[in-house]
Amino acid sequence: MATSVSMAQTEDGTFSIMTLNVDGLPGKFLMFDVNKDGPKSDGSLAISKYILSKDCDIIAMQEDFNYRWEIWSHLFANYDHDEWTGGVIFEEMQDCDFIHPQNIKLPCDGLNMSWKKNSQSTAYERVAWEKSFGKFSHEFDDIVTKGFRRHEMTLENGKQLVVYNMHMDASSLRDERLGNDVKDREARQSQWEQLRDHILVHLDSRPIVVVGDMNSLYHKDSVESVFINAINATGRATSGDAWVTLQRNGIYPKLGDEPQKDELLDKVIYINPTDADYTIIPVSYEMDKAGYTVDGEPLGDHYPVIVHFNTLRSKNVSGVNTVNSTITDEKWYSPQGVRQHGITKGINISGSGKKVLVR
Repeated sequence: MATSVSMAQTEDGTFSIMTLNVDGLPGKFLMFDVNKDGPKSDGSLAISKYILSKDCDIIAMQEDFNYRWEIWSHLFANYDHDEWTGGVIFEEMQDCDFIHPQNIKLPCDGLNMSWKKNSQSTAYERVAWEKSFGKFSHEFDDIVTKGFRRHEMTLENGKQLVVYNMHMDASSLRDERLGNDVKDREARQSQWEQLRDHILVHLDSRPIVVVGDMNSLYHKDSVESVFINAINATGRATSGDAWVTLQRNGIYPKLGDEPQKDELLDKVIYINPTDADYTIIPVSYEMDKAGYTVDGEPLGDHYPVIVHFNTLRSKNVSGVNTVNSTITDEKWYSPQGVRQHGITKGINISGSGKKVLVR
């Protein structure tokens, strides 16, 4: 089999990222009991201490609303952060149109991204979802300005990276059981499409990590077709889900399948542009259920997801090699990091870092 060796790759760095919904809604808002079992002030202090203990390079948080300073109490010395857009607070509603409650919308998005002080966020953008649903029902998604934030990052090792942090529309278990979640799912699909289009418009040679509370499960939402496959189909980039890559050998749950007990609403998706100078490959995936507890009880209603990535630098080389595809003493992987049985058509990455293109 003739194999064009387009690039050789060597591992030259690592970084880690955590995504965590910190459950920062107040217990009550107006006459609504929105989060009576939330961590509140004391629990948020414990969450801050936990985050520091994990020593991640990048931390993407959602629902960072009313307990901002408690969440930040242990992080100031080691991390920088983006803007806080406020909490779900009645005093911040003085300019709201109470005569037309359907128009009430708080400016906060609950998103926050933090990074170690030896890294930098060199550009930042905040984007609201074009479509959401549920003002005083359906998890109150439309009463705050949900959306995503995009950061252009320079890591300590000089690697450049784009990180998206987001919070998508939710569905309640009650609405799901009653089949009353159609508009929630429609809103999420619109949000996945909006996110995909934004990524493709801004796509360059830098790898991308997409994290957050997506409120999406592969067996219920068309994430694979609308987002993962749609990006891959452009030929401009390859995308993958770290959980699928590392724990399911690259096989996505099918739409309409039974629920997967280890799938979370919180996801870490990675995208490698085809002309990138280096690629990112997930090497470990952790959902920290055991560590995120106090007295045996979870600190919040979501568990942290932590993914470690390797960065692989590419160098252009010339020449054509002939590779025997039956070689068994070398491990081969897809660009998404999925183990393959030998060399296949397309891009192949070996366990020793070689990258070959089979035409």
